[in-house]
This record gives sequence, C-alpha cells and structure tokens, in this order.
Amino acid sequence: MGHSQKAVYSLVLSEDVVEAVDRMAYARGTSRSNLINQILAQAVGYVTPERRMAEILETLSAQMNGMFQLQEQASDGMLTIRSPLRYRYKPTIRYRVELHREPERAIGVIHASFRTQSRALLEDANAFFTLWSQLELRYGICGSDDVRVADGTWTRAFLMQPELAQNTRSAGEAISAYIKRVDEALKLYFSALPNSAQAATLVTRMFENA
Repeated sequence: MGHSQKAVYSLVLSEDVVEAVDRMAYARGTSRSNLINQILAQAVGYVTPERRMAEILETLSAQMNGMFQLQEQASDGMLTIRSPLRYRYKPTIRYRVELHREPERAIGVIHASFRTQSRALLEDANAFFTLWSQLELRYGICGSDDVRVADGTWTRAFLMQPELAQNTRSAGEAISAYIKRVDEALKLYFSALPNSAQAATLVTRMFENA
C-alpha cells in the first residue's frame, strides 16, 4: 500500500464557507486543510487514512463494548481497552491498540501492560507474555521482530493480511478476536497460579487446540 503524498493547491473559496469550515475544524480538533481533505475525499469516494483508522476502531469498539472498558485516546488511530483480572491485587490489564496511518507489513501495534508496583504481578505477567510469544514464534504466527516482552509488558505487531488491507470491518473484527483470545489465555494462566507449570500447560493446550 503506497504512501499518500500531499501537495499544496490554491483554492478560491467564499469567506462564509471558510468560516464554516474553520468552526467545524475547531469543533473536531483538526486543521482547516485536514478537514477539507476529508470532506473532498468523502465526496469522491476516497477513504483517507484517518477514515480507515476510524472505521477499524469503530468496529473494534463495537466488538469489545460490554465485555471490556473502552477509553478512546486524544490522537487518531488509538484505543485503550481495560480488563479486570482476578488476582490478589485486583489489577487491571490495559490493551492499547495503535493503528499505523500508512500500514505496510503491519496494521498497527497492540500493547499490554499493568499499572502496578507489585514485583510479583509483573513477574507473573512477564512469564505469561513470554510463553505466549514463544508459542506464536514456534508456530510461525509472527516473527521475532514483531514481539517484545519487557518487565511485565508486551508489544505485538498486528500483521497485515490480504483480506484486511482494504476491509476495515474485517480488520476491526480480527483485532478484537485476537485481543479476546489473549485476554482469555491470560486469565486462564493466572487462574492456575501459583502453580506456574500447570498454568503454562493450560495455556499451551488452549493455544494448540484453537
């Protein structure tokens, strides 16, 4: 997918139209040029990167709503999803989806982390994310450059697939299904603790039987 190039053009617009555009741009938290670009793109049937990201997140939100706590971000192409975990510290895991404006190999990145000072929780989380990453690497679902685990946090590139390149609904549904699967595996792992060997076995079986 090629990058959208931008150029400078001169347009003759009435002052009333410009004032109306500026009011709308201010209300939406964007610039005059960006809003005009979006309006023209919609008029000619072109899907801008901003619209593509918005449509993916709209589908993702619809799929996750009612099961997780959603928190939209100030910037385009970002959504935070919170999920409670049954654990002695009653922590909440945060999944943050960051979409790429111009996707090539990956649609975007999924981050998962806990806001905690508990070293025990971070170590348990690190063990799960390491196990999950090893399983995905073993079965060729992603490459070593696509995943990173560090101090109880996990970052995973959500790879581009041909059917997801243009179909925003399918992309949103795919990201939603993946996060649900990771969250289910995480909770299965923690339900077996402190028996970490049993926890790893349960997650491995779940992964292999999916």
